[in-house]
Amino acid sequence: MSENATCCECSESLSEDEMALRLEEILEEYRDKPGGLIPVLQIAQSQFGYLSESVLKTISTAFNKPYSEVAGVVSFYSFFSTVPRGKYLVRACLGTACYVRGGKEVLSALKKQLKIDVSETAEDRLFSLAVGRCFGACGLAPVIMVNDNVHQRVKPSKIGELLKAYAAGEKGGAQ
Repeated sequence: MSENATCCECSESLSEDEMALRLEEILEEYRDKPGGLIPVLQIAQSQFGYLSESVLKTISTAFNKPYSEVAGVVSFYSFFSTVPRGKYLVRACLGTACYVRGGKEVLSALKKQLKIDVSETAEDRLFSLAVGRCFGACGLAPVIMVNDNVHQRVKPSKIGELLKAYAAGEKGGAQ
């Protein structure tokens, strides 16, 4: 492996050797289990913050699958990322209810506040921005999620306040 990663769960910097060791431990547990590919990808992403090309090659070799098949699985599911993400993944819902109730304006406010576009990560790696199509909270639209926290009836004028709460380390943010 040719890169260092930051452990998503603990924000520690991992050396190439530490990444390889952790990945081998994950693979040992799931290599021979039917349907083990997706759990390995999920755990690896959780450990490393994203799925690098070298991690995907190691996984494809361990599962005796072509690299293109493993990369195809990763590109199919929006949960997976092949680039480092920020500490906070901010997802704006653009499903029908959210879109109609101002989701597009919320997304514009997020872009402006974060100074990044969809699928990008801020230079300080604090925030990444993504779009979702439905979070199952249509009656509370517009909705955004910050990691696993759902924020309902979000107003574009309150986005700065909400993001500042996360940047300050307040878990639930402010609405």
